[in-house]
Amino acid sequence: MTERPPQRIPNRRLAALITEAGFSNAGLARRVDQLGLEHGLDLRYDKTSVTRWLRGQQPRGTTPALIAEVFTRRLGRRLSAQDLGLDACAPVYAGLEFAATPEEAVDIVSGLWRKDSGSHAELRKIAFTPAGLVVPSRDWLIGRADERVARGETAAPNGRLGADGRLAQDARVPPQGRPSVPRQRGTDRGPGQRVTSGDIAALRSVGELFRSLDHAYGGGHARQALVRYLEHEAEPMLRGTYGETVGRRLFAAAADLTRLAGWTSYDIAAHGLAQRYFVQALRLAQAAGDRAYGSYVLITMSRQAVYLGHGREAVQLARVAQQGVGSAAPPVVQALLYSVEARGHGVLGEARACGAALARAERALEAARPGDDVPYWARPFDEAQLADEFGHCHRDLQQYRAAAQHAERSLQLRSPGFVRSRLFCRVVLASARLGLGELDQACALGAEAAQQASEMRSARALEYVRDFERRLEPYRDAAAVRTYRDRVAAIG
Repeated sequence: MTERPPQRIPNRRLAALITEAGFSNAGLARRVDQLGLEHGLDLRYDKTSVTRWLRGQQPRGTTPALIAEVFTRRLGRRLSAQDLGLDACAPVYAGLEFAATPEEAVDIVSGLWRKDSGSHAELRKIAFTPAGLVVPSRDWLIGRADERVARGETAAPNGRLGADGRLAQDARVPPQGRPSVPRQRGTDRGPGQRVTSGDIAALRSVGELFRSLDHAYGGGHARQALVRYLEHEAEPMLRGTYGETVGRRLFAAAADLTRLAGWTSYDIAAHGLAQRYFVQALRLAQAAGDRAYGSYVLITMSRQAVYLGHGREAVQLARVAQQGVGSAAPPVVQALLYSVEARGHGVLGEARACGAALARAERALEAARPGDDVPYWARPFDEAQLADEFGHCHRDLQQYRAAAQHAERSLQLRSPGFVRSRLFCRVVLASARLGLGELDQACALGAEAAQQASEMRSARALEYVRDFERRLEPYRDAAAVRTYRDRVAAIG
């Protein structure tokens, strides 16, 4: 007797969502193909493919996640592969979700930390996707701080919480239904640990240490150590026991370290991974109730978009950040937000809009006063940094004389500790000198930058030097350029 193949069950959930979205089968297939192209995937689905999915066939690989993202964009709410009646997978979109709850946010970001600290080299090869910026920035803008982040059994014997949201007694019941975190070797942290102010102070101190290393030596110098610290120290804290006040501070510190993990990933050209860290830092900032820090994460994302040439997305992110914090933000924060918007306009060649944003940034910085309550992350933004932004913008707009003036001023004012930023500014100055026809000066500055870049673990530093060398190409036979090449060859 011939054995019949198993009968597939029609996918009614997918059919209902297709109807709700107003897609035809061909229209859905086309959108999945288009989304796949954003990730370098040549999928070539058609209406027949969708018909098979409706009959119960399961698409392979990352396709279920892509289909879910198509519906997420169309319907304006987050949908997973399981919501569509499809099998879960390891989706290309993993990490770009803006979690619905703090618990889900911890699950997503800790998954990133664990994969990144292991041997998952493919994670660092994931492509940046401009489309992946839309939902998180929108959800942050319209979202509110989570009503509750406290975790663990915190009810006092009389049924009320203490002033800090903690038990007065030592007896605590571990939270139920949460993923357990195994105790790590070399640490006494385990599931259900009570998080203290000292723990959070330690997280903050570690952030300052890694920030200093990043500024001086590049993101590749200690990035993996930072990610392991997040996995082995921050995750057990987030899965521990804490009240509301401590919990908000814990999420704020975790957001800061996660943004830094993204920043160092960006610096080594792991752009898709960096994008995912930034999205999760944005969600952790929302759990912390820190709207201003969320705006800082958004302009970090805007800077990455500028670097990758996505000027329109960069402008949109900066404007979302501005809208999210409003006019009550300290003048230094406003100056920072406007200057990043200007960078996006500069990449797009929009001279008038760029100039207007730079003028707003300049006025805001002039309005700053010594007694202003400025968040720690905005304090480095000063005249030197603003001059640097001016220099980059004028360079991008091919206004070389102004670019040179501002870059020189930035280098005069900028602290020596910001080694990589000074390198970038030196390359901007070299490019401006080149644009003014001052070839000898340009090559001398470029050679200094190349020497510094060789001493750092920073793909961005190397790319700045390469960009300068591409600009040198029309002058390749000049004596100054030959001398430059000899100096750079000797560095290797």
